[in-house]
Amino acid sequence: MSTFISESSGIVGHPNPTILHTSANTTNTCTVFIPPQRRQVLLYRSKRSCYGGSGGSAFVVVLLVIAVGLGVHYGPSLWALSDKDMQIETCSPSSVNCDGKRDCSQGSDEARCVRFGTANELLVMTSKAGSFLPVCAQGFSKDTADQTCQQLGFRQSYAKGVLQSNSSSFQSVNSLFSNTIQGSVEISSSCPHQQTVSLSCCDCGRPPVSTRIIGGTVAVDGQWPWQASLHFRGYHTCGGTLVAPDFIITAAHCFPQETSDYLLPSNWKVYIGMVSQLKLPSPYNVKQIIVHENYDPETKNNDIALLKLNRPVSSIQSACLPVFGQTFFPGSQCWTTGFGVTKEGGDSGSTYLMEVAVDLIDLAECNKPTVYSGLITETMQCAGDLRGGKDSCQGDSGGPLVCKADNRWYLTGVTSWGDGCGKKNRPGVYSNVGRLLTWIQSKMQQERP
Repeated sequence: MSTFISESSGIVGHPNPTILHTSANTTNTCTVFIPPQRRQVLLYRSKRSCYGGSGGSAFVVVLLVIAVGLGVHYGPSLWALSDKDMQIETCSPSSVNCDGKRDCSQGSDEARCVRFGTANELLVMTSKAGSFLPVCAQGFSKDTADQTCQQLGFRQSYAKGVLQSNSSSFQSVNSLFSNTIQGSVEISSSCPHQQTVSLSCCDCGRPPVSTRIIGGTVAVDGQWPWQASLHFRGYHTCGGTLVAPDFIITAAHCFPQETSDYLLPSNWKVYIGMVSQLKLPSPYNVKQIIVHENYDPETKNNDIALLKLNRPVSSIQSACLPVFGQTFFPGSQCWTTGFGVTKEGGDSGSTYLMEVAVDLIDLAECNKPTVYSGLITETMQCAGDLRGGKDSCQGDSGGPLVCKADNRWYLTGVTSWGDGCGKKNRPGVYSNVGRLLTWIQSKMQQERP
């Protein structure tokens, strides 16, 4: 977690045919080969750790460095990490999306049929409707709410409410409830009193501690309970965010496909809700690693992954996932947290959880020639200070960028990459959770407990 202007880490136009990019610390060196044909390339570092855990062990974690735009091509993605994942998704020729019947081997035909709108209004698409419609509150019971949330990857529902709708079409619950909400509703042109369902599947985004001290300070216990520390073979390597009792969101680049050991769930432990690497709670094992199938290690596009835990997390509050269409505008003050290095080139991460306030930066501003010159895609979000000084850094990868709305904290970004840490005109780049929300929710549905 960087809170100052640091030295440049980019490499531009090295004259030698082979370029080895190493960290400044000679005991703990991260080396990346850049082939001769990829000269004259500015390298941007991911924010995975490049050090041996808190305290500076000699254990070396290889830092994935990407040559943005002209980088090394790693070949086809191979993210099959369990027997189930190794199966190729096959669908019946007569498959129909959102009809409540599973026609594809992994259920992709039924995984994108539910979303939440403003005020958590439940919206369902069916094969007959062809668009998302609100669900009429009449006939929508607590059992229906629980089954709907279980379908979405949660253990049960948290709160069910009623909203006043001005929609002209609705989904009404029928008498034959199936195991999916889309198979249990039918289109209706009327709804008593225009009252539709508001549904929350967990109590999220309201930490027990809310004290704020702006600017690169040690976080107070309980302030960011959803923060996860992902340990690879005993060492903190990446951050993550608890978003449901069984699921952690993190970055895809934390699992480089060219190093197979990173793809084995048994090599990872997840610690949640702590603020010190010296006082770790009981770990959670990883049952499954789910990396975005369209993640591009060269550009960092779709840099997101989902971890399914071996058991549900209890008594620790998660961060809220944004609802569909929720927007946090440029200039909004948000917060990023992590156990990463506190200065660029540091050889060990922070023992304590660090926090820093950062401002969201407009996509067009971040794509200016003086900043990232068109490298920021729609699945990315810039945040920080163009004057430099406040940023995430190595070891913070996969951790949360959260923004507050209606007294709740929403996961807005996932720490991804940047040119150094805290440099002028080089803000941190985060995966845009709002743009990747459909993928997140569909995978949670497919891999629900």
